[in-house]
Amino acid sequence: MTEHRIYRMSFAKVYPLLVAKAERKGRTKAEVDQVIGWLTGYSQQELEALLAAGTDYASFIAGAPAMNAARTQIRGVICGVRIEEIDDPLMREIRYLDKLIDELAKGKAMDKILRAPAP
Repeated sequence: MTEHRIYRMSFAKVYPLLVAKAERKGRTKAEVDQVIGWLTGYSQQELEALLAAGTDYASFIAGAPAMNAARTQIRGVICGVRIEEIDDPLMREIRYLDKLIDELAKGKAMDKILRAPAP
């Protein structure tokens, strides 16, 4: 099986696309950063350093300090494929982020996006 192109793509090239998608729908870069931090455990400073370094997507995910355990609650379809059915663990992690940004762009409340437990 061949490696997906996105694995070697610089996360710094993908990041502005994620921000633009959210901003087109009235959301903010800060909200995108919050979602990325929730999913990966990266601080704002760590995220900015990785973007400046041109870290590839695979390394960005693999080096995440604390992937959120609640990410397995992320369900649904992204790019025509159910996230739960993606066999490749790295691609599943990438698609989790895609789905979170989709939810943000669709106007979902931040506590729902971040899978906050019900009170």
